[in-house]
Amino acid sequence: MALLSTLGLPGATELVVMIVVLAMYVGLPAAGMILIYNFLDGKRGYEKRISELERRVETLESELSEE
Repeated sequence: MALLSTLGLPGATELVVMIVVLAMYVGLPAAGMILIYNFLDGKRGYEKRISELERRVETLESELSEE
């Protein structure tokens, strides 16, 4: 066990601190990017749906004017 401490390998406390720091520096930005992507993707989905509905309304209006 003394050999491990002389080699400079981290102990349990240091490993926990490194994991927390890794979660803060990598996990939080990744979660933020995922949230932003999902928010923007939802807005694009609405725009696509609205454009499809507008196209359908135009089709129905043209069919109605033909009759």
